[in-house]
Amino acid sequence: MSSPIVPAVPAPLPAVPVPGSAVSGSAVPVPGPVGAVPGADPVSGGPGHGLTIGHDVDRSVRVAWRGAELFRYVYAPQEPRAEAPRPYFHPLRTLAGNVVSLYRPHDHLWHKGLCFGISNFGPDNFWGGSTYLRGQGYRTLDNIGVVEHLDFPALRPDADAVRMVERLRWVGRNGDRVVSERRRLAVAVWANLSAWRLSFETVLRNDSDAVIPVGSPTTQGRENAGYGGLFWQGPRSFRGGRVVSPAGFGADELMGWRGPWLGFVGRHDGLGPAETLASTLVFRDHPTNPGSPTRWFVRTEPYGCLGPAPFFDREYAFAPGTELRLRYDVLVADGERDPTGCARLAERAAATELLTDPDR
Repeated sequence: MSSPIVPAVPAPLPAVPVPGSAVSGSAVPVPGPVGAVPGADPVSGGPGHGLTIGHDVDRSVRVAWRGAELFRYVYAPQEPRAEAPRPYFHPLRTLAGNVVSLYRPHDHLWHKGLCFGISNFGPDNFWGGSTYLRGQGYRTLDNIGVVEHLDFPALRPDADAVRMVERLRWVGRNGDRVVSERRRLAVAVWANLSAWRLSFETVLRNDSDAVIPVGSPTTQGRENAGYGGLFWQGPRSFRGGRVVSPAGFGADELMGWRGPWLGFVGRHDGLGPAETLASTLVFRDHPTNPGSPTRWFVRTEPYGCLGPAPFFDREYAFAPGTELRLRYDVLVADGERDPTGCARLAERAAATELLTDPDR
């Protein structure tokens, strides 16, 4: 069943490119609609910014810009239990229409575009696959949990962004609700920078009667495997990409680096101008997060991936009845951005609050 929500507002004027090269963070030419959303009106646009929402009820939410799909948020996943089903974003696209996410790679079936999960969550695994245990290595256990969607208290286009509020529950393998979650998402387009922004917030509440040690394979003894939290895997062509930090370009030596933001530049297959065959993602930590600035999990080989890792090498004691709040920004940009261009995106995100009016 599909019931798209399309505000009848005149389309915005075309973006005015910022002078300068794409490398410094300026605009990249954006072609016409690619991957148009079925049922969405590509002419009417959104409330002054060209964004629209489409809702496949009981399955996914689709957000489009000027009729072209930016992403699909699958909130009712149908994958096997062994993959720890949880909501995910895929496909993710740039404003030019390039896909910058990978779904269910054969060697890591539990990786789903951009998603939030934790492998070592007390006795439970809300990541998927095997669980790493100290002194035992990776073990296939009967401990896979699932993150279930409950409802959307808010799902709307506003004057400056598209906003969603979602309620979820984390259910352990024994069927008990371990955690309740309230998630807020907001999307805004920066056409003059050939980029768009996803603001993500999760508030987890420990509904159990015990302290939950939240960690990672590294907290269990595996070196440089501190993954857990918001995690993104890029398409196969992003293998061997470049990692961008405030200090410059790098690669896998930035695994575990601590800082306010980290970026990833990847290249796409196909024909076309060089500036349209590269994309950049920048992840920004929020200064209110526990342990901020965060450590980062990043790889360029054997695949490209990136994510903040708040439990990289230190367990978090999640007490019963308490809340854990994490906030991030994900900036998706056309073209290859250098450290100055990535910093520009992160600074703009820091200057504007998108996660407002949570109860409306």
